[in-house]
Amino acid sequence: MKVLSVVGARPQFVKCAPVSRELRRVHEEVLVHTGQHYDYLLSEVFFRDLGIPAPDYHLEIGSGSHGVQTGRMLGAIEEVIGKEEPDIVLVYGDTNSTLAGALAAAKMHVPVAHVEAGLRSFDRRMPEEVNRVLTDHASDLLFCPTETAVANLAAEGITRGVHLTGDVMVDALQENLALAKERATVDLPATGYFLATVHRASNTDDPVALRAIMAAFALLEAPVIFPAHPRTRKKFAEYGIAPAANVSVVEPLPYFDMLAALAGARAVLTDSGGVQKEAYILKVPCVTLRENTEWVETIEDGWNVLVGADADRIVLAAGKANGAHRRHDARFGDGHAAARMAAIISAFEP
Repeated sequence: MKVLSVVGARPQFVKCAPVSRELRRVHEEVLVHTGQHYDYLLSEVFFRDLGIPAPDYHLEIGSGSHGVQTGRMLGAIEEVIGKEEPDIVLVYGDTNSTLAGALAAAKMHVPVAHVEAGLRSFDRRMPEEVNRVLTDHASDLLFCPTETAVANLAAEGITRGVHLTGDVMVDALQENLALAKERATVDLPATGYFLATVHRASNTDDPVALRAIMAAFALLEAPVIFPAHPRTRKKFAEYGIAPAANVSVVEPLPYFDMLAALAGARAVLTDSGGVQKEAYILKVPCVTLRENTEWVETIEDGWNVLVGADADRIVLAAGKANGAHRRHDARFGDGHAAARMAAIISAFEP
């Protein structure tokens, strides 16, 4: 079979690496990079570190409003599908690249497979939630990371083509954690630290929210390592925010450095969906700077707490963050999700 895989953002590169290896054992894969993340530290470095083959197509879409970005991707991916005539289009996660790939394929009557199907935050104000829902309803194969995801799809009437595969991020972490500890070059405090990531528009585009988050970081009792997305750094300058002395704002970290920093952190403070899950898998407490999450299992098991952009709640939750007496099961699978996905694709008949 010819599988056309669409990626465009950091989390998708991480998930793509193990799936691509499994697919290429028996199938032809055409890899399309939309260019949604185009900064070197958010894109090319992941291909290098994770051994992902160079993209067959780099669309170089870049940034823009959701409508503009998704529309440009849709047209460009449609051209690639017309040229390559794939048997199936594989999309990952919940970004604009995900939705554009799914819509282009569905409109050209090419089957769609969705990695990380069935996730729901139940907040339609989040662009990612809209992308997830629409992609799932356009998909023919839905690869669910958890039982919760399967149940979410069933509640929406989607049962055909649904497969509980486990989460491919477990595959990636199992493959790369030892390498990360060996190859990481990031300088981390020896006496304990928090790791922070803030990139979601609801936090970065709201000066009140971003100031509250940074004020909370200033009150934490340990250093804060803050790999900042370029958009976030621009907002610091725009809002006149000067990070406190205990907050080290650094460039986005290469994958191995980020993984090592996360594994060694006292806790992570983040508004990222993927980082919440990575923290759970690595048994690192998480303080989520949002009011909802698609990764409800991390909340249920006590490894994650939702605090929004409230400074008092952030400080309180970070002070209590530890891994004691918390449940930790194989909620996200056994590390063989990629092989299951490849096998399901191999057996698929439209």
